[in-house]
Amino acid sequence: MVLHDDRDQSVLTLSPPYLLFLGDAPAANHAKTAFGLKDWAPELCIGEYGCGTAVSIGLPVMTPDEAHERGARSMVIGVVNLGGFIPDSWIAPLVRAMEAGLDIVSGMHGRLSDRAELADAASRLGRRLVDVRIPPAGIPIANGRKRSGRRLLTVGTDCALGKKYTALALTRAFRARGLAADFRATGQTGIMIAGSGVPIDAVVSDFVAGAAEMISPEASADHWDVIEGQGSILHPSYAGVSLGLLHGSQPDVIVVCHEPGRTSMAGLPDFAVPDISEVMELCLALGGRTNPAIRCGGISMNSSALGADEARRLMTKESARLGLPVADPIRGGEAFDALVDACLRT
Repeated sequence: MVLHDDRDQSVLTLSPPYLLFLGDAPAANHAKTAFGLKDWAPELCIGEYGCGTAVSIGLPVMTPDEAHERGARSMVIGVVNLGGFIPDSWIAPLVRAMEAGLDIVSGMHGRLSDRAELADAASRLGRRLVDVRIPPAGIPIANGRKRSGRRLLTVGTDCALGKKYTALALTRAFRARGLAADFRATGQTGIMIAGSGVPIDAVVSDFVAGAAEMISPEASADHWDVIEGQGSILHPSYAGVSLGLLHGSQPDVIVVCHEPGRTSMAGLPDFAVPDISEVMELCLALGGRTNPAIRCGGISMNSSALGADEARRLMTKESARLGLPVADPIRGGEAFDALVDACLRT
């Protein structure tokens, strides 16, 4: 499933299909990027390759040469480590991948080109070193002018609770209904899944809204851009990027993402997670600055920590309280269909 188009080539573009590099990851939770790619863009993933790891994501194990022969064009670093750096143990396998004809794609904090061995090999072999967390050049200052096309933005009561997965699920659902829809990525894993996007958390604050305008440009009246949200409008650390993304996206519809049971905001134990209604009302008020017609389509609930019956009861109760559809996109079902219906309502 292709989740993006190429209307704006100034946005970072990758070269799939991918060989997923697992490095020497000590445990499966270090391979979140690889699992995300496998779950949401399996058609882009050729296989997996490691250097001393016992972790597997369930894809065929193959060398870079074998992957290239089967059509791979890039090797994606699918794991993270503490500090986000490129360790010495990865240099030889990364160079080997370039020698096989593959570009290297990374979402790590440490830049690939800062390692001389990698930079020299890329120059010698004519390969690209793609650091996803580096925003493209030439991001404009936002102008706030209304653009054609339709847009949906996922927002959250906190960080890391399902905004990307919700946007991906809604994009898939829109397309299943025969609609023109593109997932617009704003985070590193989302960019790798979509093949393009802008790492919003690496953009200078004055240009965040402009970056949001750039990734969701003018489109036909019936086209949907489903934009991956970041942070939370009420998170003391990350509200700035959330507001810039809200203004620049000019969403016609927002979907509020929430994880029940979470009591404090990510990284800030002294700050309680706000109520869904507070986040919804604030986003509608602030988003109305660039799109007065903004509305809330419903609530996406990450109920992964709950049993099926408990999740269903809670979502039914919250739907009645808020007067909006509440669904877990991963669970799907009638509740999610109702959320999709509400988002598409004109």
